[in-house]
Amino acid sequence: MVQWHKDIAQLTIPTPFAVGDVHVYVIRDEKITLVDTGAKTKEGWKTLKEQLTAIGLSVGDIEQIVLTHHHPDHAGLIDSFPQAEILGAKEGERFLLRDEGFMKEHDAFYTSFFRQMGLPDAFFVLIEKMKEPLQILGNRGLDLKLDHQQKIPGASDWRVINTPGHAQGHISLFRSKDGCMIGGDMLLEKVSSNPLIEPPFNRGGERPIPQLQYNQSLKRLLDLPISLLLPGHGGVIEQPHPLIHHRLKKQHERALHVKHLLAQKESTAFDICVRLFPQVYRKQLGLTLSETMAQLDYLLSIGEIECADQAGDAFIYKALANEKELEYEQGFNR
Repeated sequence: MVQWHKDIAQLTIPTPFAVGDVHVYVIRDEKITLVDTGAKTKEGWKTLKEQLTAIGLSVGDIEQIVLTHHHPDHAGLIDSFPQAEILGAKEGERFLLRDEGFMKEHDAFYTSFFRQMGLPDAFFVLIEKMKEPLQILGNRGLDLKLDHQQKIPGASDWRVINTPGHAQGHISLFRSKDGCMIGGDMLLEKVSSNPLIEPPFNRGGERPIPQLQYNQSLKRLLDLPISLLLPGHGGVIEQPHPLIHHRLKKQHERALHVKHLLAQKESTAFDICVRLFPQVYRKQLGLTLSETMAQLDYLLSIGEIECADQAGDAFIYKALANEKELEYEQGFNR
């Protein structure tokens, strides 16, 4: 069903993923711009065409597509708009193209990372399963790589805000004249976005730290006078700053819970994952591992834990006794 927010059409497209429907947006400006596309499924494509028709457009009318990020529920149908230019962040293009070199790098990265997390060998089949959603992702490169603060060609009221964390190449679009933002998966009304682990953009570089990136992106949004945030999933968020503060506070609290688990017993990341998500870690291993590593990365950054030892390739973490925890809690409660 099409919803209008200001002069922007919100189209809601079904996906095969647990997150449910995804919102994509149509901007009518100098160029008719589609922000995200939905997943590459028959139902998704049928729904998208029907909803374009409902606002008086056809597939051929779309002149450009701006991707908030490369995930299959947002970028799946880019192949279905051959006449449209594809715009997005450079970090996501490797997932869109998926050439042989990148896929080898992908597998090697996760093999090493999972060993560092202490995963038993039986769970390494996840590396192949992680690639299954890519089958409903479009396969097409970017015509224009967007940079932070760049105006969108043909929709110049909108500028790019780099918001990495959920994905390395995640961007949001902001219109300063009325404070409207199209936010992709940057901020969702009911749930916190998962900071997903990805291989480094520069081959051989250090692993990205998505939780720290995501927190920094949330703080970047606090510097903008956002009145209305149009998300990739769920309800529209009016005056999002209080929700942003809430997300930062709750993430800190989740991290302190992980520290308390480590205070009871020094552990690998996988051991902590099992303790945090005993009922679901087997079914949602990729998401639960990312969430676990996110909290460990955060605690390492604020000096609440340290990597104490290694068992083979696996890192073993332990809690530190200091007063920083209280300092951070006081900061959030001011």
